[in-house]
Amino acid sequence: MTYNEDDYLQLSGIQHFEFCRRQWALIHIEQQWEDNYLTVSGELMHEKAHDKDFVEKRRNVITTRGMPVYSREMGVRGDCDVVEFIRDDENGVEIFGREGKYNVVPVEYKHGTLKDADIFQLTAEAMCLEEMLCCRIEYGYLYYGKTRKREKIDFTEEYRSRVIKDFEEMQGYYIKQYTPKVKKRKACNSCSLKDICLPKLETYKSAKKYIDMTIGEE
Repeated sequence: MTYNEDDYLQLSGIQHFEFCRRQWALIHIEQQWEDNYLTVSGELMHEKAHDKDFVEKRRNVITTRGMPVYSREMGVRGDCDVVEFIRDDENGVEIFGREGKYNVVPVEYKHGTLKDADIFQLTAEAMCLEEMLCCRIEYGYLYYGKTRKREKIDFTEEYRSRVIKDFEEMQGYYIKQYTPKVKKRKACNSCSLKDICLPKLETYKSAKKYIDMTIGEE
């Protein structure tokens, strides 16, 4: 199955989806958003990485930033923070306008520390690049501002299968315009949408009871 461009989802949404399906739906279906310290810090870190005019060549490595990618098979589009093209005339792929062949290595910049959601986003970027460039990408890197270190990620079949499953589920929600119900958990405290999502509603059996309790508190 392939998707029309008008139906493409935002690739980076997989990170929201892995964190919380309701959060993803509030952002990508209901178009709701609120910033907090974590989201602002992440945006500041990405500003430099998304300079789409930046192309740098050092020895055998070409580095690009903010490279647009897409996948017709998964129905997604987005931008890679950084893609490194490493010269490898034996095993690499040809790049338009460049002499020789190159291995393709995506690099994603993150604020905190290693999380599964980050791995799935990076894997999705690699899968898009593979579809666009007709190549196989074995690994990429997650760079964390907190540790200032790169974490090498091997793109296993397990990761690839999870990415496909997530996007299929996201497409299903989007087509139905369905927002999952609240499932309160500890992570809700760090979510920028907690005042929109209202996770404490789960505590109450009915909207009437919640309203009655709220009025009583006032």
